[in-house]
Amino acid sequence: MEINPPVIRIVERCQALFEDLDLTAVKAWKAAVPGRKAIGYMPVYVPRELVHAAGMLPVGILGGGDSLEVIQGDAYYQSYICRIPRSTIELGLTGRLDCLDGMMFPSICDVIRNLSGMWQILFKDKYVKYFDVPQNYDDAIGGRFYVHELEILRDDLGRMRGAPVTDAELNTSIAVYNENRRAIAELYAYRAAKPWQAPTAEVYLVLRAGMLLPPEEHTLLVREYIAAADALARPKRDNARVVLTGGFCEQPPLGLIKSIEMAGCYIVDDDFMLVTRWLLDDVPADGNPLEELSKAFLHRSASTAAKYDARREDKGVFLLNQIRTRGAEGVIFAAPSFCDPALLERPMLQDVLTQHTVPHTAFKYSENTGQMAPIREQAGTFADSIKLWSAA
Repeated sequence: MEINPPVIRIVERCQALFEDLDLTAVKAWKAAVPGRKAIGYMPVYVPRELVHAAGMLPVGILGGGDSLEVIQGDAYYQSYICRIPRSTIELGLTGRLDCLDGMMFPSICDVIRNLSGMWQILFKDKYVKYFDVPQNYDDAIGGRFYVHELEILRDDLGRMRGAPVTDAELNTSIAVYNENRRAIAELYAYRAAKPWQAPTAEVYLVLRAGMLLPPEEHTLLVREYIAAADALARPKRDNARVVLTGGFCEQPPLGLIKSIEMAGCYIVDDDFMLVTRWLLDDVPADGNPLEELSKAFLHRSASTAAKYDARREDKGVFLLNQIRTRGAEGVIFAAPSFCDPALLERPMLQDVLTQHTVPHTAFKYSENTGQMAPIREQAGTFADSIKLWSAA
């Protein structure tokens, strides 16, 4: 008799990757072929297709979590900002990111912009790129700007590898990431249909594995997890179905996700790992690759607090669609302390939910939050209230 079902073995592998702050998997990937390079990126969204097309490994850097003691990093930032820049600085200064040949900092907020400048000062021998994105979604204005940013990145990566990155290579990589996004969409659809079979704590670990593995390998892993999860019968409970939103940058502790689920909530949608789900459908892989990536970003991307909304009337439409398509009964706003994008957007989204009589609750966390009892009690009370309201 098999001791551990396949799904457990897959989750254990993902947990090991999640806990390894020394990036052992990245070092192994580089060592397998001399000359390989790896480029780190902060959360939310960067065009990983360009890094992949250059033959390099895109590596998601999502802070130090709750297992890293931040000592040096605290000297670089004031106390009234989120924790992720301090723990990322700590990772860099303690040598844990030495295997990376560069770092990309997406346009999330002023803190991450400043972090990119600090990285340039602290790690002068590394490639550093602040990747800006448009706030005008007209193809002739914002689209032209975005293509220009992509061209700069492609040229930089070409110089790093010693040969230009071709359109053919980019289209091949676009197809690879299209398949990865499809696999992740299948995972999210499966969890929404059977959340008891795919607990979000496991789904999250599977997503996190994609921050360290080549996309081709991660696509296989995602589909292996879906098949393995479906093969292991798990008890179905009368839990409240909720959307969790706000955790797109500084990541919640794994214990927080487990606490919400233990409190009686099935998380049926979220905004974790937006780099994997920012583009909502396939990017054409047979045209001008930079133009197609630009159009996908401008017109077919997720609307979250990390993306500028040109029209106020669009606020909340994406969240309402998540609620409808996933069959959610309520929303939990879980944002990092001092996260300006998430916390500034929260009141506007709460107003929209109130207008549509969607139950919601809110709390804040940091990546090293240790006391989960209050969060579990709040989530449990919220789940109970949903069940009471639905039965009324």
